[in-house]
Amino acid sequence: MATLAGVPGKPLRDVIAPDLDVLFCGINPSLTSAARGHHFARPGNRFWPAIHLAGFTPRRLAPEEDLELLAHGLGVTNLADRPTRTAAELTTEELREGAAALDALVARYRPRVLAVLGVTAYRTGFGRPRAVLGRQDERVGGARTWVVPNPSGLNAHYQLPDLARVYRRLREEP
Repeated sequence: MATLAGVPGKPLRDVIAPDLDVLFCGINPSLTSAARGHHFARPGNRFWPAIHLAGFTPRRLAPEEDLELLAHGLGVTNLADRPTRTAAELTTEELREGAAALDALVARYRPRVLAVLGVTAYRTGFGRPRAVLGRQDERVGGARTWVVPNPSGLNAHYQLPDLARVYRRLREEP
């Protein structure tokens, strides 16, 4: 059964259901996403075009359609709950607490793959200072875990074609 996991005090609900193919985990909600009530709602965010170009969705979804992810075996959550202008405003403690909560969420809903969108947040939250992009040796909550580039428009290291290419590798993994 598809659900919106609501947690008191959490400004943006998880879009999640049991046994998803991939649960995408952003770092934290932007101020825009929190205000609009939808994931990756900031205009410069490239999540929606990247997952479409990678073949996860048959068309480019809008942030207001984030519940449609469930129909494609996908979900979305965040590592930290507090909305900020940039992820750099989060504390190490927030990321570590978020990592522990994410581990429990993944164990409960059992997605096949967890995709954390941001290597720096993953390194900090999970205490893996040498982690690199790609499939991780460690599992989170029992799920195979990948770290992929953050799709934020503030992440100038990766352009949309690069994001789509990395996300496609995640999708194509057996």
